[in-house]
Amino acid sequence: MFSLSDTRRCVWVNGPVIVGAGPSGLAVAAGLKEQGVPFVILERADCIASLWQKRTYDRLTLHLPKQFCQLPKFPFPDHYPEYPNKKQVIEYLESYAKHFDINPQFNETVESAKYDEACKLWSVETVSPSGCKVEYICQWLVVATGENAERVVPEIEGLENFGGEVIHACDYKSGENFRGKSVVVVGCGNSGMEVCLDLCNHDAKPSMVVRSSVHLLPREVFGKSTFELAMFMLKWLPLWLVDNILLVLAWMILGNTEKYGLKRPSVGPLELKNTLGKTPVLDIGALEKIKSREIKVVLGIKKFSCGMVEFVNGEKLEIDTVVMATGYRSNVPSWLQESEFFSENGFPKTPFPNGWKGKEGLYAVGFTRRGLSGASADAMKIAQDIGKVWNEDLNKKNRKSLHIEDAFDILIGGPRIF
Repeated sequence: MFSLSDTRRCVWVNGPVIVGAGPSGLAVAAGLKEQGVPFVILERADCIASLWQKRTYDRLTLHLPKQFCQLPKFPFPDHYPEYPNKKQVIEYLESYAKHFDINPQFNETVESAKYDEACKLWSVETVSPSGCKVEYICQWLVVATGENAERVVPEIEGLENFGGEVIHACDYKSGENFRGKSVVVVGCGNSGMEVCLDLCNHDAKPSMVVRSSVHLLPREVFGKSTFELAMFMLKWLPLWLVDNILLVLAWMILGNTEKYGLKRPSVGPLELKNTLGKTPVLDIGALEKIKSREIKVVLGIKKFSCGMVEFVNGEKLEIDTVVMATGYRSNVPSWLQESEFFSENGFPKTPFPNGWKGKEGLYAVGFTRRGLSGASADAMKIAQDIGKVWNEDLNKKNRKSLHIEDAFDILIGGPRIF
């Protein structure tokens, strides 16, 4: 390491630079530790897994059983429930980092990363809240910022004139502060459904905007995880048939959801997930609130005005708050100066399971649209790939060093004894 000025430093990294200290980045780091490869992990927040720690609601639990969400080489504790809650997940991730002795560089936001063809190295530039700039030079770059780096907020006519509170779901913590209030929740994914359920449980009056079709599945079928059941069936049956079986089971358990305003897509839930990355909603109680009209389903917003929203069917409703459960997006295009491996939407152009490795030492983890299980699979591949090159280079250097020592022994007339 050498200093260029009081506010700018240049750091040589022997191994890779990992951008992002969420579960994906931690998984890669743990794999590299086992391979004996040094690394630097950069994180813009002041903690690991900032999405879980700072941008999730209090009632959040894993939607899938814990065995499908654990990171490599370190399972969830046996005493944890099948669906760990937010606090337990954070404790697990912190224990993971401690177990593998992973110590990220916090409060360092990556401003740019580019590959230098002449030097055959990556240059990663960061800035801290104090304005200190650091340039990291490395042979490998692992992009682990994931699918949910930045919130998505759609433009809706009149929203600037609404006057009430407008928040994104990442800033929603609990319905406690919304008792007795009328709240419009824009979005009907897992987050939108859970926020509405939480609002109901705190005596608020939510209206959920369903702008498109959605697959609603029971979280469990006959006491077994729906996801686990689907994974088991896929070992023996084609995807289209598994999709049809899931839809029949959903109809048997949940009934006809379309009569409540929840129209199903024409494409099956697993096929839709594989092709467009759209996750089916696993119901944990919101549907009963919809059936009882405690959660009002509306088909779309035409415009906002002062203290009021007008829906596409002409109905108007006085409201206090708007919660945008409108999802997230990748932020890779804003800082990575590369266009061959990543597309304009910030995802690898090559789909899973082959979207983890690019050229010139570039890797991606956490972009599979398959949750933590997909991230873990890619993390292990990346660590093994880098570890193989690292250890091959290390062996070459050791052999070269031995050859030099042998030549020195000949020059001085025999082996050296110290």
